[in-house]
Amino acid sequence: MNYQRVPLSAGLYFVGVPIGTARDITLRALDTLASADVLVAEDTRTLRKLMDIHGIPLGDRRVQALHDHSGAAVGERLIAAIKEGKSVAYASEAGMPLIADPGFELSRLARASEVPVTCAPGPSAVLTALVLAGLPTDAFFFAGFLPNAKAARCGALERLRETQGTLVFYESPKRLGAMLRDAQDVLGPDRQAAVCRELTKKFEEVRRGTLAELAETYSGKAPKGEIVVLVDRGHLGSVNQTDLETDLRRAMADMSVRDAADLVARAHGLPRRKVYQTALALGKSQDDTTD
Repeated sequence: MNYQRVPLSAGLYFVGVPIGTARDITLRALDTLASADVLVAEDTRTLRKLMDIHGIPLGDRRVQALHDHSGAAVGERLIAAIKEGKSVAYASEAGMPLIADPGFELSRLARASEVPVTCAPGPSAVLTALVLAGLPTDAFFFAGFLPNAKAARCGALERLRETQGTLVFYESPKRLGAMLRDAQDVLGPDRQAAVCRELTKKFEEVRRGTLAELAETYSGKAPKGEIVVLVDRGHLGSVNQTDLETDLRRAMADMSVRDAADLVARAHGLPRRKVYQTALALGKSQDDTTD
């Protein structure tokens, strides 16, 4: 299908593009890409390929790059073009702009500059994964990418532990095994979860199970492709802190701090990491009293 350029009002147009299958793009997105005066992309090669697949000519336009390493001057030039009466279309490398995407800074600059902003919506890996995972969708929290370092990653998971909604993460295939191991330690091994891989593509795959089961599955060779991890909300009963400490002291009288924490965490259905930290504090307190 060939597209002819039609005038667009001056403004910033965010364009949702496919996360895999090229045919998932909307007609409005194609019209916007065909008609915008200025084209901007997180990955210029990806957008040019998408336009070529759908028969959208570049004409005298070129695709400008806007990514994490672009300077502030790039955004300022784009805003200046809009103020001159031009239409600017920005596309992420895949999916919806601004979702784990450098387009956020351009959006913020556009709002501050009071230029018109609109969106031609399209596919989203977050929403697609929620549909396929089989976990509750009445409430969810998108946490993006977790930190690379183990300590920082565990800290981020700890802050999300009591979120009353399905947790959604993007993850690198190389870090997937480590992330799932940390998630089972912090969030609890019995939480239901799902790993969605290569959504909408030829080798799309969804694996469901507990965090412990999935951590075991991905403990070996890293998978290939784009990954979305979803974790069910916690269903933890209220445990009185005094009762928790009493049980820990009893267990620590006959076993190591680590073993006592494991035992009490399983008994109360609590994440092992939190119980272990409480046990360490109790052990230190007992040592100080002895001294």
